[in-house]
Amino acid sequence: MRQDRNRQPVADWCVSPNAMRLNRLVRMSRRDALLGGLGFAVAGGLSGAHAQTVQPNASAGADQSGEVASFMAVSQRLTDRDTLDANIGTALYMGIVHANPDRKDKIQTLRALMDSSKAATAADLAHAAEKADPALKDVIHEILTGWYRGVADNKVVVYRSALMFDITKDAVYPKTYATGGPFYWTTKPPEVERPTGHPALSASPFVIEPT
Repeated sequence: MRQDRNRQPVADWCVSPNAMRLNRLVRMSRRDALLGGLGFAVAGGLSGAHAQTVQPNASAGADQSGEVASFMAVSQRLTDRDTLDANIGTALYMGIVHANPDRKDKIQTLRALMDSSKAATAADLAHAAEKADPALKDVIHEILTGWYRGVADNKVVVYRSALMFDITKDAVYPKTYATGGPFYWTTKPPEVERPTGHPALSASPFVIEPT
């Protein structure tokens, strides 16, 4: 096509200004439509790829939720408790499995054994587990260590809510010079009246004795 005047087609500069603007708008509309179509195609491709990526992640989340549920059921039986903190349980499970990946299958084995043996107490489940597979004894130790000591994967997962404090809170307290009981410092101390007496002797120099 022959061009002139700033490389514009002759059809553009030989017509009226309104026609020139209309021609530009038509070309812009075609270009926008083309770019828009490409945009939709790219967006559709990305959406499909995203959907393919999200579905496995959702499936993995569902699997992990089921694994934690099995861990909580086994934990409740081994501790002979009707309820346990789900957040603590999730953290303990992740720590135990991180330290020993094979524990994931072992915990599922414990859950299946608990259901099949109709174990009514922690002792029943422990006896049945060790009889079925002696290796399950170590798994039970790790689960109980997690709940009672609050430790998993050699890390402190929980301290204040560890069951070792709960089972003795009405009778004894950890050995300490402070006899206020566990976590006494988290509550407001009792009011103490200001002393009104005066020393009977004058002040003496402070002497640090050698040890």
